[in-house]
Amino acid sequence: MKTSLAALMIGLLAGCATQSSQESSPAPAPAPSAMSTAPGARSAPGTSVTGVRTSGKSMPQAHSVYYDYDRSEIKSEDVKLIEAHAQYLREHTDLKVKVEGNADERGSAEYNLALGQRRADAVQKRMTILGIPSDRIETVSFGKEKPKVRGHDESSWSENRRSDIVYR
Repeated sequence: MKTSLAALMIGLLAGCATQSSQESSPAPAPAPSAMSTAPGARSAPGTSVTGVRTSGKSMPQAHSVYYDYDRSEIKSEDVKLIEAHAQYLREHTDLKVKVEGNADERGSAEYNLALGQRRADAVQKRMTILGIPSDRIETVSFGKEKPKVRGHDESSWSENRRSDIVYR
């Protein structure tokens, strides 16, 4: 009896210690997106929004709308960018977008989540005014959790106060 109990215990311990023979392969690196924009790329006031060619149509190259500190109003220099994305969506009715609202690191997590949501909602509202159905525009807030630039100065903060337009 003692021998069979000892054998059972050894078998259980051996079963717990074995590793699976399947090797986990690392996740494949994401393919570069044709819709990504260079970090810090912004359209200057009064300039046209440039694009890349896809399917014979021009997709806006810039995907971020920037805001003043503690504000969610769209600046005049970003109106043309939103109009260009709305035009692209009108021409490509199979596409949808997710607008991701972000904030800089200042302020509480809760406050910045609410501010990021107001920023995303402002872009969604502008796009619906321009004729894009709201069911094609999802909004989400990341607050201060997804900074574009890591830093603790005004230059970094101004890059992080944004809404990103992401195609799906």
